[in-house]
Amino acid sequence: MGGCGFLLIGTNLLFLLSTISLAVDSIGPSQSIRNGTTLVSNDGSFELGFFSPGSSRNSYLGIWIKNVPVRAVVWVANRCKPINDSSGTLMLDITGNLVLFGQNKSVVWSTSIVKHAQSATVQLLDSGNLVVRDVKDGNSGAYLWQSFDYPSDTLLPGMKLGWDLRTGLKRRLSAWKNAEDPCPGNVTYGIEMELEAYPQAFIRNGTARFYRSSLWNNLTFCGAPEKPSSRFAFNFVYTDDEVYYTYKHKVQIISRIVLNQTIGKCARYYWDDIDPHWGEFSSRPREQCDQYHLCGANGKCTFDNNQVCQCLKGFRPKSQGKGNLIDWSLGCVRNKPLSCQEKDKDGFLNFTSLKLPDTTHSWVNRSMNLDECRAKCLGNCSCTAYTSSDMSGGTGCAIWFGDLLDIRELVTAGPDLYVRLSASELAFGTSSGNHEEGNDGKWKTPLIVVVAITVALSGILLVGYIRRRRKNLRGKTELGEGDQSNEVEGKENLELPLFNWNEIASATENFSTENKLGEGGFGPVYRGTLPDGQEIAVKRLSRSSGQGLDEFMNEVVLIAKLQHRNLVKLLGGCIHGEEKMLIYEYMPNGSLDSSIFDRTREELLIDWPKRFHIICGIARGLLYLHQDSRLRIIHRDLKASNVLLDNEMNPKISDFGLARILVGGDQAGGNTNRVVGTYGYMAPEYAVDGQFSVKSDVFSFGILVLEIISGTKNKGFYNKNSHNLIGHAWRLWNEGRPLEVIDTGLRNSLSLSEMLRCVHVSLLCVQHEPEDRPSMASVVIMLGSDGALAQPKQPGFFIENESYEAGLSSNNQTSSTNEVSITHLEAR
Repeated sequence: MGGCGFLLIGTNLLFLLSTISLAVDSIGPSQSIRNGTTLVSNDGSFELGFFSPGSSRNSYLGIWIKNVPVRAVVWVANRCKPINDSSGTLMLDITGNLVLFGQNKSVVWSTSIVKHAQSATVQLLDSGNLVVRDVKDGNSGAYLWQSFDYPSDTLLPGMKLGWDLRTGLKRRLSAWKNAEDPCPGNVTYGIEMELEAYPQAFIRNGTARFYRSSLWNNLTFCGAPEKPSSRFAFNFVYTDDEVYYTYKHKVQIISRIVLNQTIGKCARYYWDDIDPHWGEFSSRPREQCDQYHLCGANGKCTFDNNQVCQCLKGFRPKSQGKGNLIDWSLGCVRNKPLSCQEKDKDGFLNFTSLKLPDTTHSWVNRSMNLDECRAKCLGNCSCTAYTSSDMSGGTGCAIWFGDLLDIRELVTAGPDLYVRLSASELAFGTSSGNHEEGNDGKWKTPLIVVVAITVALSGILLVGYIRRRRKNLRGKTELGEGDQSNEVEGKENLELPLFNWNEIASATENFSTENKLGEGGFGPVYRGTLPDGQEIAVKRLSRSSGQGLDEFMNEVVLIAKLQHRNLVKLLGGCIHGEEKMLIYEYMPNGSLDSSIFDRTREELLIDWPKRFHIICGIARGLLYLHQDSRLRIIHRDLKASNVLLDNEMNPKISDFGLARILVGGDQAGGNTNRVVGTYGYMAPEYAVDGQFSVKSDVFSFGILVLEIISGTKNKGFYNKNSHNLIGHAWRLWNEGRPLEVIDTGLRNSLSLSEMLRCVHVSLLCVQHEPEDRPSMASVVIMLGSDGALAQPKQPGFFIENESYEAGLSSNNQTSSTNEVSITHLEAR
C-alpha cells in the first residue's frame, strides 16, 4: 500500500465519473464511492464507506459489520491520514489500483498492485474482505489485492494472522491509538518466527513482549478457548510456504477478534441478539501468569495462591533477598550444571502440564521422530529441552538452547516437554506429575520417594503400606468388592511430607475444642499454626469412623498428585500408632455450607457475584478432575460441606477419601457394590445400581448449583408441592416461574439473567439419564457464554421414592446421622 507515482488518470476526469447511489457490492473503473454512499456485501453482512469514529470530525474509509445496531469497524484504509471534510472519494485507476482522494483532490491512500489490470473491479465480499480482481479471472478467487492481507485491529473468520513466506507478507493486528483515532498504537499482535525456530504469537507494547500465546495444540491462540468449542473451529498452518492462524464459525454467529490499546488485550467478541451488545467470549492476557517472562529463566508461574513463581524440578532460585524473598526476575539456575564432557550421561524429565517455553532460541525439524529428536538434543551440550514439533500428532522435533523462558502451569494437560538434567540430579527421583527417563531411553518409575520422614514408626508404616499396595496392584483390584476400576501405578510416585505428632499436637494446642473447626464423616478437623506461622487445617481420622487406612491412603495419593487453584492443597500427613491425620492449607472462610445455609449468620450472606464466582470455580475444579489432570478422577462425594473457601472466597474442592481413578482416557465410569456418597447429592443410577461416572459428579454439581442459587439444602427441603429442591425447581421451571427458586436476598440483583442461566445449567446437570447431562467441559463453556441452551429433560427424583429410602438400610448402603456420606457397612 505504497506510493501513487503510477497514477495516470487526470483529476478533471475523476469527478466526471458516476457515483454509486444504490446498495451494490462492487464498482468498476468508471464508478466511485463518495462520502455518503457505500458498498454493501451481497448478503448484507458488511458495509464499506466513510465514517467518523467517536466524537471525532475526521473522516476515514472503512468497513464495518452492517447488521448490528452497535457499529463495529473491522478495517480502515487511511488509518493515519484522516480526511477533515466530506471530500473523500474512492475509485479504481487505469492500472487497477484503488485510490482514495481527499481535500483538494490529494491522494490520501492507495494500493500498490504489482500485476496491473485494465479491466479491474473492486468488490466487498460476504466475509468482509474488500478485493480487487481482474474481470477476466471471474470468481476464481485470484485477487490482485485484498484487505484481508492488511489487517487493522480486527481479525474476522477466514482472515489469516501470520506470514506468507513466499512473498514476505506479514499479517498482524495493530490496535487503534484510542476510540477516536484508528492510527496504529503501540500494541501489536502477530506470529513471529526466528530462522529455523518454531513459530509463536506475541502481543507487544512497542518492542517489549508482554504476552506470548501457547504453542499451537489445535486449540489455542489469541481469543481461543482452551477447550474444543461448539461455536468456532480453529486452524494453524505451518508449511514451507505459509505460517498462519485462522478460524471459522461452526454455527451462525457474528464474531470478531479485536486488539485493544487501552486495555492491552486481544479479545474475541460475539454479538448477543437477546441482550443486544458485544459480549466477550475469551481474551488474552487475562491473569497474572499470562505476563510474559514473569518468573524469569527456568521458573514457572503456578496456581499456588501462596507462591506465584516456582523453579522447575532440578533448578533453584538464582537469588534470594532479605526475609527469604526471592527476586524471580533473576529466574532459576540448575542444582547441578550440565557438562559437555558428560553429556552422554544426562537424562530428561518429562513435564506434561506446562506452557512450552519461548521458542526464540529453538530449532525445528518436522521430519524427525521423537527418538531422533532426543538423540539430537543429547548430542548437543547446548540443548536444554526437546518436544514434538507437532503438538497434536506427536511427530517432528523442536529443541531448545539455553535457558527456558516464559513457562507456566496449565489447567489442561499440555504436550510433553523433556527437560535435560544431569544423571546425578535424576538419581534423586522426580516430583509428582513428572516422569524420569533413564539413559537407556526407557521409562523408569522410582519406587517410593518420601520427602520428610520425621517419625521412624510413621515412615515404616507408610512405606510398608504403599509397598503392599504396589504388590497387590499387579493384576488385582483394590477399590472394594465389585469395583471395576483399577488403581494406577502412579500411586507409587508418592512424595508427601510426614509431620511429627508432637508438632501437630502443639500446633493445635493439643487438639483443643477451641481450635475445632467442625466434624464430618472422616472425623474432627482442627485449626493449627505451625512454628513458621503457617496456618493449617488438621483432619483427624476418628477411630469410630468407617474409614480406615484404605480411605486415608486413597486421599493421600490422590490429592498429593492434584494441583489446581480450585482443589484444596494437601501439605502432608501424620501417622502415629493408630492415629491418622491429613494436614491441609487452612481455609479462613470455612466450608460453603456454612456460608449459604446458616441463617443465624445472615449478615455474612454472600452476594451473587461471589456465588457465581464460586459456581464457576467448582466447575473448573471438576473439569480438571475429569479431563485435565494426569489422572481421571471421579470425586463421588461433591457437596457443599466439601467445598472450602479461602480468604478471597475462592472455592476449593476437598475430601478425596471416596474418589476413584478411571484407568485410560476412554473409560467412562465403573460399577460398585459399595455405594458411597451423601443423601441428596447422589445421581440415581449410582445410588440405585452402583454405576458411577463423570456424569454422576455432574449430577452432584447440578444439585450444588441449585443450593447455591436458592440458599436451601436439597435434602430436607419440603413444601406441599415438592419433596425436594430438585422437584421444586423443576416445577417452577415448567410453570415459567424460575425466578422463585432464587434466594430471596438476591432477587433485587442486576444479574437475574446470569442467575436464570445458572438455574438452566443446573437442571441440565440433574437430568435423569446420564447421557443427557452435559460434560463439565460443556458446563464451563455454558457458564462463560450467553449462547442458547438446550431444554432440560425431567430430572432424577430418586430420593422421593419411599421404597428406595427404605432400601438404604441394606448391607450395601448405610448412612450416618448429621448428613454425612454413606459408605460400606459402617457410618462415617
